[in-house]
Amino acid sequence: QVQLVESGGGLVQAGDSLRLSCAASGRSFSSYGMGWFRQAPGNEREFVGYISRSGDSTYYADSVKGRFTISRDNAKNTVYLQMNSLKPEDTTLYYCACRASRILSGAFNPRNYDFWGQGTQVTVSS
Repeated sequence: QVQLVESGGGLVQAGDSLRLSCAASGRSFSSYGMGWFRQAPGNEREFVGYISRSGDSTYYADSVKGRFTISRDNAKNTVYLQMNSLKPEDTTLYYCACRASRILSGAFNPRNYDFWGQGTQVTVSS
């Protein structure tokens, strides 16, 4: 079992920045690739980005590419989502998740993740 706890959400203005954190406990954090997703009410969970186990590979949704950056600190069992140039359409709940599989193609589908956090709300006002 892995427990994931997100933090860092809040209310900001358009153009501002936020950094989300996801702290993991339980089994070896470095054994998992980490993903960030977001989900608005009534919508499906949307892929935001993914970072490999070692942190040397990252992938992003087109909607956030160039604005969001994922990083991880395996010594602290934490993954981060730095969000810059936030837009009102970025408003929603953000979730982190982990997956043991090494198959990259599965990283974009929320069904391929093993454990999830409870989510943190990000609200961007115009």
